[in-house]
Order: sequence, then structure tokens, then C-alpha cells
Amino acid sequence: MRARLAFLSPVDALFCTFILLLSVLTLGLCQSIPTWPYLLLANLFGIGAIVFLARWSRHPAIQFIHTWYAVAGIFIIFKEIYIILQSLGLQDWDELLIRSDRFLFHVDPTVWISRFAHPVLTEVLQIAYVSYYFLMISLGAELYLRKERDRLIFTIFTISYGFLLSYIGYLIFPAVGPRFTLHDFNNLGTELPGLLLTAPIRALIDSGESIPEHVARPILYAQRDAFPSGHTQMTLIVMYLAHRYRIRIRWWIYCIGSLLIISTIYLRYHYVTDLIGGALFMITTVTTAPKLAAWWQKFTGRTGG
Repeated sequence: MRARLAFLSPVDALFCTFILLLSVLTLGLCQSIPTWPYLLLANLFGIGAIVFLARWSRHPAIQFIHTWYAVAGIFIIFKEIYIILQSLGLQDWDELLIRSDRFLFHVDPTVWISRFAHPVLTEVLQIAYVSYYFLMISLGAELYLRKERDRLIFTIFTISYGFLLSYIGYLIFPAVGPRFTLHDFNNLGTELPGLLLTAPIRALIDSGESIPEHVARPILYAQRDAFPSGHTQMTLIVMYLAHRYRIRIRWWIYCIGSLLIISTIYLRYHYVTDLIGGALFMITTVTTAPKLAAWWQKFTGRTGG
């Protein structure tokens, strides 16, 4: 058994395991998920594609795809989580998160910070917020160009593992965030105007979270992904790995990453409790990822990434 699985990298094993767990969850709740046959078929295809890429990864072109498929895989699983949560219609945890913020700060932080709103600041922070995706890719790109394959594979494993842990958080604690609960989502453009890029970036982010334009109740369509703050968790992970591997652009990552974390509150995407949760998930990720990767290497007898 171990020998037969040895061709799978830790990243492959991580994705296959999570997809299998999602499939079991979907099958167990199939009466509440109308699209369950399609989800199971997509999951079966996903596992087959991973196995194929792992088997034939010695071919240069396939090796490149095998190295980077996690970028697409993370987003695809994110949308599957959305379908599951929308189908189940679970109660949102926003009220508890709001009470937690008020207990800690005696105010609603997103309301309090609105006093500092300015179009220039909004523009800068909205760009920082969307740079989230580029921070991770730039970290991996530098390791790839430095030909540090083992570090690259471990970085991809750690980032993927962090994402998947946050998805578990979304399933257990679904919440939409303060832009829907403490503020009027449809008035964001008026209350927090930017300059040139804020509006199109917001529209892009809303599209990625399955929120249609100009609907009466956007909260019904929103992704339940407030707790933990994945932006905080993953940004802290990237900053940690950039420091650990002495990435040349690490100071740029520190700067943009810090602005990004501030933007999650200023732009009303998250409660501060979400950020605390993201930090705790980050600590869990970076402390357990090396042990999991090492265990898989030992279990299968692999000697490299």
C-alpha cells in the first residue's frame, strides 16, 4: 500500500484526502444538496487528474502543471464549499462574532474605523486587499526561479493546507461579515469611495464570491467565508515563509501584507474576531504542516519533494 502511494507528493495526498472528505460529507448530506451527483463526479475527476499528474510528472510540461495545479485546486474547492453551504442553509454566526468584537473593544471596529475613511486610503487598501493572491504567487515564483524545489513544494503544501483548514472553519462557522450585517452592502460605493481601481476591484471580488450585481438581497448569495479571516491567515503564512526562506522581496511582502490585514477591517470584509481566528489558524498551520509533510514522506518512503 505504501509503495503504491509513493508517487503522490504531500500536496497530492493533502488534496486527495480533503476531496475524499468533502465527498463523504456531500454523500452524507445528499438529501439537502440537490447537485450532489455533480459534485461527486467533479471530485472523482479531480482525484483522477491529480493521480495522472503525479504519475507522469517526469515529463517537463506535466511537471510544471503538477507543481502549480494547487492554485486552481484551491479556488475550485472554495466554490464547492460555497455550493454545499448554500444548499444546507445553515444559520450564520455573525451575531456571535459581532458580540465578540463588542466585548473586546466596546465598539464595532468597522464602524469606528470609518472616521478615517478617505478615497486615497480606500484606493490603497483595496489594492492591498486584492494583492493577497499575488503575494502567494510571488513567494512561490521566487522559489521556483531559484530552483529550490523542495522549499517550493513545502511552501505550496503549507499554503494549500492553510486554505483547506480555513475552509473547515467556514463549514463550521459560516458568516458573511460586517459589510452585510453592520453596514449596507449596496451603499459601500457611496460610503467608502475610492479613486480609479476601487470599484472594479470590488466588483471582481464580489464576482469571485458569487455575488451578482444589482440584486435586492446580496447577502443571500454571499460566500460564508468570514471566520476565520483567510486573508489574515494566509498573509501571515506568506510573511512567515518569506522570512524563513529570506525571500528577496520579503520587505515588500511585509509592507503590502500589513496593509492587507488592516484593509480587512477598514473595507468591512471582516470582524476583528475573524482576524484573531485567522492568526490562530496560521499558528496551527505552520506548526503542524512540517509534521504532516514529514509523516507522509516517512509513510511512503519518499526521499524528496
